[in-house]
Amino acid sequence: MTSSSWEEFRSAEPAFADTVRTRFQQYRHHVLATLRKDGFPRVTGLEVDFRFGELWLGMMPNSRKALDLRRDPRFAVQANPGPDAEMADGDVRISGRAVEETDPAVLARFIEEVKPPEPFHLFRVELTEVVRTGLEGGDTLAIQAWRPGHSLRTFRRGNDGSMGEAF
Repeated sequence: MTSSSWEEFRSAEPAFADTVRTRFQQYRHHVLATLRKDGFPRVTGLEVDFRFGELWLGMMPNSRKALDLRRDPRFAVQANPGPDAEMADGDVRISGRAVEETDPAVLARFIEEVKPPEPFHLFRVELTEVVRTGLEGGDTLAIQAWRPGHSLRTFRRGNDGSMGEAF
């Protein structure tokens, strides 16, 4: 499956990337899904960081989620929905592969700017899909989906269950 960096995504779909980034930056903590050794999903909380043209996932040393990503880099991270049950800003999810950063210069630059608790694992995100789901006009579900190598697609579903375009 093709993947893209955050910067490549932002270059391809700047308005959508800004919407997604803004949605993630509304809250500090989000929900990460990884795959456990037995193949079942693990859901945990984490913070994300947009820096140096990349999207980063930082984790405590040898945390289960870090070990999951070292073994199988596939993940999904869901933006915190916040206290608004109406989700006026929509629901945002990023899927991809997490690549552990080991370059001492990059780690030093990250430490200098972010000052995370040390030691830590740092993973750079390679995007395979970005999705935003929200309501339009109060009763139409709108799903925006982007994948590397494709333009942004929008699907709409009315109250009658009809879909404007199929996935």
